Amino acid sequence: MSQQTQLFDRYLDDDGPAALVIREHLMPVEGPDGVLFPATFAAGDGFPGGYNIDPPPTRDEPWKTPNVCLIDSVGSQANRIEPLFMQQKYQHLVPQIVIKAGEREVNILEAGHRAGDALVRCSELQKELQDAFRMVLAGDAEPLARIAPTSLVFGVWDSRDTQAKLPRLISSTVRAFDVQRLTRGAVYIPPVDYANMDVFTEEEKAKAEGNSKSPLAQRGFVHNPASGSHGGVIAQGGIHRDAILGLAALRLLHGGNDEKKTLALRRYILGLSLVAYTSNVSSYLRQGCMLVLDPEKPRACVEVHPDGRRPSCAITHDEALAFATVVAEAFGVGESRTVAFEKAKAKADVKKKD
Repeated sequence: MSQQTQLFDRYLDDDGPAALVIREHLMPVEGPDGVLFPATFAAGDGFPGGYNIDPPPTRDEPWKTPNVCLIDSVGSQANRIEPLFMQQKYQHLVPQIVIKAGEREVNILEAGHRAGDALVRCSELQKELQDAFRMVLAGDAEPLARIAPTSLVFGVWDSRDTQAKLPRLISSTVRAFDVQRLTRGAVYIPPVDYANMDVFTEEEKAKAEGNSKSPLAQRGFVHNPASGSHGGVIAQGGIHRDAILGLAALRLLHGGNDEKKTLALRRYILGLSLVAYTSNVSSYLRQGCMLVLDPEKPRACVEVHPDGRRPSCAITHDEALAFATVVAEAFGVGESRTVAFEKAKAKADVKKKD
């Protein structure tokens, strides 16, 4: 093993750091006081829907309530980072498994539930994945690492089959603090008066205008105002992204009872994790939410030890990639292939629920 590999091996020692933590202070491209649009969530379980702000703003003085607003969730951040390994620069690190479904081809790195996704489960990989997940339950994650190694980095739960579950090693979240919530309004004005053209009556027009649920409004035939809709937030307390690489969790991975296999597996997954951890997440999160680093607040990266010590660490992305390349070659990256989605397997899978 190279000198660099030996340097990173300290993260695999039982008395090594519990985690690596990055904190990046962000701001909208317009500036610190710019308006940004958080993620919106559907209503459910008592949540009215919309922005996830805790605690919810008070009715009387919403701007005075200290709060935390979720800008980008752990799952959303993972979905932005994981496809990195599809890029040519990183393809050699992981098997490129593609599922062909009709005219669509979906890389496993794009599947929402990764190796546990229905698309993957109902493909030619079904038996191979079932066996790999069962080996995870038996304490051997190596077979899964040969098929879907990033599932060991970003977590996976085979909830519809074996119930095998692996935690996320990398979690990244973007939050804004002490946000002032804004609203916005708009109105659609049709280019012509359709009632005047006898498409419908004046009475039908009067009933439809201002009623967004009216078929005439929904199809764009009458004036349709939209008031008080989500208008973004201003983060008065700042925005930051926190990324965690859980080394303590990584050290729980095993390649069965074989110490050499276990070390090779842990090195390989550590290499992939460091590449993902040190990557630059896209500044563009969604329409109205483009965030960049705050030049006045430097990025902080620390090792967090079990005793609470937090020494700084400076791992560059190039160093992480060089390490990952060496350990991936030593581990032996799984075969890249294209497999077919099988409709019969999907139909049988649905009947299991019945």
